[in-house]
Amino acid sequence: MWGNRGCMTTTLGLPDDIQACLFDLDGVVTRTAVVHAAAWKETFDAFLRAREGADYRPFDSAGDYDEYVDGRPRADGVRTFLASRGIELPEGDPADPPDAQTVHGLGNRKNELLLERIRTDGVEPYDGTLRYVEAARARGLRTAIVSSSANTRDVLRSIHAEHLFDVRVDGVVAAERGLPGKPRPDTFLAAARDLGVEPARAAVFEDALAGMDAGRAGNFGHVVGVDRVGQTDALYAHGADVVVKDLDDLIGQGGDA
Repeated sequence: MWGNRGCMTTTLGLPDDIQACLFDLDGVVTRTAVVHAAAWKETFDAFLRAREGADYRPFDSAGDYDEYVDGRPRADGVRTFLASRGIELPEGDPADPPDAQTVHGLGNRKNELLLERIRTDGVEPYDGTLRYVEAARARGLRTAIVSSSANTRDVLRSIHAEHLFDVRVDGVVAAERGLPGKPRPDTFLAAARDLGVEPARAAVFEDALAGMDAGRAGNFGHVVGVDRVGQTDALYAHGADVVVKDLDDLIGQGGDA
């Protein structure tokens, strides 16, 4: 199912006027979405158990993660999930320790658990995505990585992929520039601007519903949903022009349409 924004002529499944590709990290480039979900579950379940006792309702690492956390900056994920349970915490400070009962404290606890899991298990890339990025660059398209994660550079270096992206707009850059995170489009718009490309000439590649919302809100030329967890319908509902299981599926699509 294709959108109606132009003929597919690049052999990459993109409209022929696309000049740049903007990729999310977790779940698109790397197999870290499941690690994030597990770290969030451990964090929130411990918090809810201490607050509500043994009868607490656990964090759902599928539904709650997709709806309230995935793709959002860390503190926004904490606020959004807790709001869904009618809970409000003090904001605290970004330097709060991971045992602080604040928004930033919970976020820092999650990041501590995430880094422990990454150190223990490492990070694996999606090889199909790396092949797609290389094919896009070989055809002269500019590339950027756009992620809410503050660990983006370290993750890319760990899979030897930092050189594949001309621009990085991540949690560190967003904080420095005061950019709101997904579902707002500001980080994607900043990446397009850094590449010197109009949003209408850029394609967004996302697996998160918040990322789909950002692509739609930014009026990007093409929005590709990557379905790793069986949420194709939801990705379309949130603004995807096309949904694929793996970006390898797009290589070779197009031609003399």
